[in-house]
Parts: sequence; C-alpha cells; structure tokens
Amino acid sequence: MRPGPATVLAAALAAGALTAHTAWNLRHLRRAPRPAPDDPARSTVVTVLLPARDEAARITPCLAALREQDHPALRVVVLDDGSSDGTGALVHAAVGDDPRFTVLDGAHEPPPQGWLGKPWACHRLARAALAPPPGEPAPDLLVFLDADVVLACDAITRIAALVRASGLDLASPYPRQLAISPAERLVQPLLQWSWCTTLPLALAERSRRPSLTAANGQVLAITAEAYRRSGGHATVRHDVVEDIALARAVKAGGGRAGVTDGTDLATCRMYDGTGALVAGYTKSLWTAFGSPAGAAGALGLLTVVYVLPPAALVVARDGRTRAIGAAGYLAAVAGRVLVARRTRGRVGDALAHPASILALDALTALSIHRHRRGALTWKGRPVRVHRPPAG
Repeated sequence: MRPGPATVLAAALAAGALTAHTAWNLRHLRRAPRPAPDDPARSTVVTVLLPARDEAARITPCLAALREQDHPALRVVVLDDGSSDGTGALVHAAVGDDPRFTVLDGAHEPPPQGWLGKPWACHRLARAALAPPPGEPAPDLLVFLDADVVLACDAITRIAALVRASGLDLASPYPRQLAISPAERLVQPLLQWSWCTTLPLALAERSRRPSLTAANGQVLAITAEAYRRSGGHATVRHDVVEDIALARAVKAGGGRAGVTDGTDLATCRMYDGTGALVAGYTKSLWTAFGSPAGAAGALGLLTVVYVLPPAALVVARDGRTRAIGAAGYLAAVAGRVLVARRTRGRVGDALAHPASILALDALTALSIHRHRRGALTWKGRPVRVHRPPAG
C-alpha cells in the first residue's frame, strides 16, 4: 500500500516544523560561561560524585581529567560499587595521595529491597558528601559524573558558573557523544537530537510538567539545597532513568532544572560496539515513554514523520508525491545536521536518519519484550523495579 500525497505532505510539514523548532532551540541553548578570575563561582564548594562498578577498562581517563581540574574548591568522592574487575585498586593507584579525593568501598552495602543499583550508589555518595569530615566545608554544589566521561580541565569551574548565572537548581550539561562503530553512529546521535527537536527548552526550565523534562546523568549538577529539598536519590530509588526522575523531583519541589550544551565541557563514549549498545538501551527504553502504549504512540509518530517521506520518495508512482517525500526527508536531515554541527557530531551520518528512527523502534520493542520476560540485567544485577504502592 503506497502512501497518499496528503499523508506524505502532512509528515513532511511536521518534519519541517520540528526542524525549525530545533533551530530555535539551538539558538537559545545555554552554554557554560568562562568565569573571570574574580568570579564568585570560583569559590563555590563543589563535590564530584563518581559511582564505579566494573569500570577498570575506562575509568583512568576520567580520573586523570578530574585530577587536572582547575577549580580551587573541589572535592571528589569515588565509590567502588562492588566491582569484580579490579576497579577499586585501579582508582586508588590513579588518585594516589591527592587530598581532594576520597575512595569508598561499597561492596559491603548492596542495594536494599526497592533500590536499583545506580540510585543506591549515588545515594551513598551524596550521603558521604553532605556529611564531610570535620574541618572540611559542606558542598554548595554536587556534580554526579559517570566513569566514561572525560572533563575539560576547566569544566567544574564553568559548571559552577553556569549554575550560578542561570539560576538553575539542576543543570545537565550534555557531553559530546563519541560514536565509533556503525551501530553507535546510527543510534547515538539521536540522544541530543531528540531533546533539541521535541523539547521547548526555555519553557521546560520553568515548567513543572514531568513531560517537559530532560537530563543526562553522565554530567549532572545539582545544588546541595535542591538535592535535600527534592529527597535526592531516595525519591527516585526505583527509577531506571534516575537522572530524568531526579530532575522531575527537583521541579516538583519548586526548583528549576534544565539541559544545557556541554559539548566543550566533556566527552563520553557510552557504548563500545553493538553488543554494549543493545544491552544499554534495552535496559532502559522500556520505561522511557512511560508505558508500552506511550512508546507505541511516540515512536509511531516519529516513524510517520521521519520514515514515511523517504519511503514515499522511493515507492510513490507520481512525481508530486516523490517530490514531497524528498522535501520531508531533506527537512529531517537538515535538523540532524544542525544538531551535529552544534555538538561536533558527524554531519554525514544525518543522511541515515530514517534508519536511525527504525533502529530506535527495534531497540524499544526489544527492551519491552525483555522487560516483560524479566530478562533485563545491567553489570551483573537484575533490573527489577519494586515501586512503592500508590499513596
């Protein structure tokens, strides 16, 4: 069955409108400022919190970058979360006698009933940070960091300046995403493209609506006051996508949360190859849209808007429908190009945008299937959510 010209036209117009929205968002997307030597942000007491479970293969660059930070009031707390690959010993060797670093052993304290592993690790880190040893100041700002992130040497100072200048209680500077293998190049660019295209960023910072929320736990800065007020990770202990859940908790408590451009602050290669990518996305995509029905609706709409026009370009018989399909396809590619140029991604990979959407469809379907079978695991732990009863 071939799509009619009216349907293809509607999809093409939607693709064009969303690309125009992308351009608007990128024009107003916050960047972290470069503070002057006397800027008060340099006196902000910052504690970086780094959970690490079986990260021996990639944590060394992260730790080296942390040791190079130029922020004057910096403390780093690392949690070896029951690793079995020697992560703890590697961390101790890497940080040496640097007095800014504290390394915690979390092997003796596994997640309690009702807690997932990542929120529990972050909770323990925050608990340690907010009760510093005698004589050390309590932090003004907590920065949660993933072990696969490499910061620029001035990143922490600029993040502190960003939080101060923006008035955000939670700021999520999105790192530059490194994609090497074909599977990574197909899927990873959708991360930044998705919120740049679908989320009205200025409105999202002010709104308390849960649907108007984006965040990325790779680099997530939250004021100590907002963390306490929101309940911290105890509030999101059962959430697989705990970063977005924490941002929603901050907003529910009257705070402001927003995603910002962290391209020049940090880099991150989330997954090294197809197997790791599939495992990582299937762990969480089943819950990303709220429910299977929500996933079907959201992905169905994306598929119509971004796959139907190029499909019409190929299969339609009349030239008018093919021309409309070509226009819709080029509008979608233009949106991806805008985001790639801003985030230093591969511009040429935008040509595969329809295939990227279909890959997202397949990963979400696989994630829902594995969740229903109870077959999801992450780093040796089952991903089973024990939500508290309503009320």
